[in-house]
Amino acid sequence: MNFNELFHRDEFVGRHIGINKIDQVAMLQTLNAEDMASFIDSVLPESVRFGRRLDLPEATTEADALAHIRALADENIINKSYIGQGYAPTRLPNVIVRNVLENPGWYTAYTPYQAEVAQGRLEALLNFQQMCIDLTGLDMAGASLLDEATAAAEAMAMAKRVSKNKTEQFFVDARVYPQTLDVMNTRAEYFGFKLVVGDISEAGEGDYFGALLQYVGKDGDVADLTAPIAALKAKGAVVAVAADIMSLVLLKAPAKLGADVALGSTQRFGVPMGFGGPHAAYFAFKDEYKRSAPGRIIGVSKDASGKPALRMALQTREQHIRREKANSNICTSQVLLANLAGMYAVYHGPEGVGRIAQRIHALACAFADVIETQATLNVVNRPFFDTVSVACGEEAEVIYQRALEMGYNLYRAGGGILSVAFHEESDAIDFADLAVIFTGKPASLPDVAHNRIPTNLQRDEAILQHPVFNRYHTEHEMLRYLKKLEERDLAMNRSMISLGSCTMKLNATAEMIPITWAKFAHIHPFAPRDQVQGYLKMIQGLEEALLAITGFDAISMQPNSGASGEYAGLLAIRRFQAAHDEGARHVCLIPRSAHGTNPASAQMAGMKVVVVDTDDRGNVNINDLRAKAEQYRDELSALMITYPSTHGVFEEGIRDICDIIHHNGGQVYMDGANMNAQVGLMRPADVGADVLHMNLHKTFCIPHGGGGPGMGPIGLKAHLAPFASSHTVMPVEGKTMGVGAVSAAPYGSASILPISWMYIRLMGADGLRQATEAALLNANYVAQALSEDYPILYTGKNNRVAHECIVDLRPLKAETGITEVDIAKRLMDYGFHAPTMSFPVAGTLMIEPTESESKAELDRFIAALKSIKQEALKVGRGDWPQDDNPLVNAPHTAANIAGEWTHPYDREEAVYPLAYLHDAKFWPSVNRIDDVYGDRHVICTCPPIEDYE
Repeated sequence: MNFNELFHRDEFVGRHIGINKIDQVAMLQTLNAEDMASFIDSVLPESVRFGRRLDLPEATTEADALAHIRALADENIINKSYIGQGYAPTRLPNVIVRNVLENPGWYTAYTPYQAEVAQGRLEALLNFQQMCIDLTGLDMAGASLLDEATAAAEAMAMAKRVSKNKTEQFFVDARVYPQTLDVMNTRAEYFGFKLVVGDISEAGEGDYFGALLQYVGKDGDVADLTAPIAALKAKGAVVAVAADIMSLVLLKAPAKLGADVALGSTQRFGVPMGFGGPHAAYFAFKDEYKRSAPGRIIGVSKDASGKPALRMALQTREQHIRREKANSNICTSQVLLANLAGMYAVYHGPEGVGRIAQRIHALACAFADVIETQATLNVVNRPFFDTVSVACGEEAEVIYQRALEMGYNLYRAGGGILSVAFHEESDAIDFADLAVIFTGKPASLPDVAHNRIPTNLQRDEAILQHPVFNRYHTEHEMLRYLKKLEERDLAMNRSMISLGSCTMKLNATAEMIPITWAKFAHIHPFAPRDQVQGYLKMIQGLEEALLAITGFDAISMQPNSGASGEYAGLLAIRRFQAAHDEGARHVCLIPRSAHGTNPASAQMAGMKVVVVDTDDRGNVNINDLRAKAEQYRDELSALMITYPSTHGVFEEGIRDICDIIHHNGGQVYMDGANMNAQVGLMRPADVGADVLHMNLHKTFCIPHGGGGPGMGPIGLKAHLAPFASSHTVMPVEGKTMGVGAVSAAPYGSASILPISWMYIRLMGADGLRQATEAALLNANYVAQALSEDYPILYTGKNNRVAHECIVDLRPLKAETGITEVDIAKRLMDYGFHAPTMSFPVAGTLMIEPTESESKAELDRFIAALKSIKQEALKVGRGDWPQDDNPLVNAPHTAANIAGEWTHPYDREEAVYPLAYLHDAKFWPSVNRIDDVYGDRHVICTCPPIEDYE
């Protein structure tokens, strides 16, 4: 063996791909393929193949990749940030860092669609909702939205749905953050809303369906919003208040001011600034709006034994069900970040967060007192919570530069005003330094900590009184609470999660390490450009890699979810067409098989959705596509298409499909949800796509985090590139200024981009291709093995599938009465999370094994589904009653087998149906949840205190 081979053995590729060479040979034999090359020939249409090696660097070792990205991080400069504007330094307790943020038991879980194996994170999210309800005073809250700016846009859209005022005008407080106004302008344009930006004293003079007011304004002032809210509501407006979550610890609750909705970022509750994200936005509202609210709501129901159990409430509102009638296109929410913020409140409790908020305000008061002693300086924003805006006149630039020299970042508010935003990490040293920066003389903190919030705006009720916020204030207790919740969840650190279209693959430890480094985590998104060169180089490197992988000419990194990427891509198309006098093009063709967020995104972009039929094999019906493209020739804006299709098939006619759209004047938007079947083998831009979003939380290894974070950057052809989103505060390099933002921060959730950067660097061109080949092999192996027991609904040429397969359960249901829900719940007893259920076809399971799973894990999963088939047949034969068998009673808890046993099957059959379970048994903590009861009794707060007595 030579030295090159010895070094090659250290490469990451073999640790990411689950099947070894011996297993690969066996699996290929099962599929009657001579080798991998001939297998790929049988799967991938010749017409779409890239046929070359990706132009990417060679794969590197974990140590070398970490050293490279560490060097990039070291190019960032961490000044002490006093910029504010919705982002503040904060401290996430180490017990939460290690046991949630860095713990795969929390970050590798999926959205809690199978609630019985998600009770831990559901409880954490219920805590988050309770925290938001307590601080806002409103009836209900969701869990969660993407960022404050998009939450404000969602509030505007919801106001239109529920307001009885039919005008198209929406009032916006001139005191809102500029990035919020930027995103709202983008959203309003295609909804046909007219934003009226003005002083809150003028709010009651116009006619509006809704309004957004800022509780702590962009310059730090705290205004009494009671009168403006009353004036707006008197004319039928629905009023939303954007409120700093930390300020609400001391300020009167928005509900007490009369607000119908309250929203904002929860970043200040322990989540690092991360150059803009990810951060969970909170969204609280009146009970009467619950069926119109965007995003997800966690609710309390009961399980089959009558025990309280949690679930996603009002699940029929999920956007993949409502499609073009959806309230919004939200799919990914910031679950992991909501959990961090909620646990911050749990750990600190009411006294802890109260002390932090009081200290922040007292420091601001003391600093304002120092400023007031100077004849040439003046505080211009009393009353305030944390931000002191100082009129510095001609000295402003000198003071600003002096601050930079001493390692502090301030905010230029314009007109000679500098803002200083105090925060959780502010201390006596910072106070003394800031005094020197502004006055030239040091100052000491006074003996008395003042509270100068006006009495009429001070909070007069207790917060966080629920037991969960008053029990876990020692590290030992917090550690045990987090562990208890973790053990109620089935995540990828226990078994494969085979969710079709969701691509639950390995999130390698080496990829995750950089996200907690200070020089990535502690950077403000509006920090001066010369302080963030490492970030910009890392982002540029990732963009260049994605360009090589996709074949596009430009990348926009701003969208911070896949659905946001869909919206951003469609906006680029609409902006391009408007710039070329084709603004009348508004029809969007969408195949019947498409993801539900597709029609929802099209509707948000002001488009008319026209559905295109699919054929019996799951492909786009090209004749129907051609007919509709020609019918709407003068109005055709775009086609939204997923490739491989949502049915898990490489369509042979994709080039013809793109040509038809282009011939009729439209653009092709490709949904990148299934890119895991493309990388290294084909490039979407080469087959005709004009724009595509990439789910970095799928193909490129950012973990799902229990339902988020996500990132959905878009690739664009050159003609669309100028129309990608920029940013009003921090213009995006290479993008056209004035093209409105879709996210609060210029680069979306930038702090998780190192994960994808690491993945691509570790895999290299050859490794990425091998991963795609392994994903295709694993899916076809599973499909072949299961086809003996279940029909595979759709296949392409040579009877192959792409990276996922759809198992048809309808014949088994007809024969035995066992439903897809029964099978999904029974899989929990076998230690598996169910595949995607009843999407895109009712009565089916869509299975995507990904490249990260070993043959042994695939075989275990196959054995489980085969065993369940035999159990169902026993029900069909009458060996077990229809209403009392292991499937309809699934999942079984430890409490079930410990109690009285009256079932016609024994305990062993219930919980140890296959031998491997004796080695590692996962116990669901609740029985099957009663969804109907939950929908009829919508309870979205923590259980009452009486339940704990």
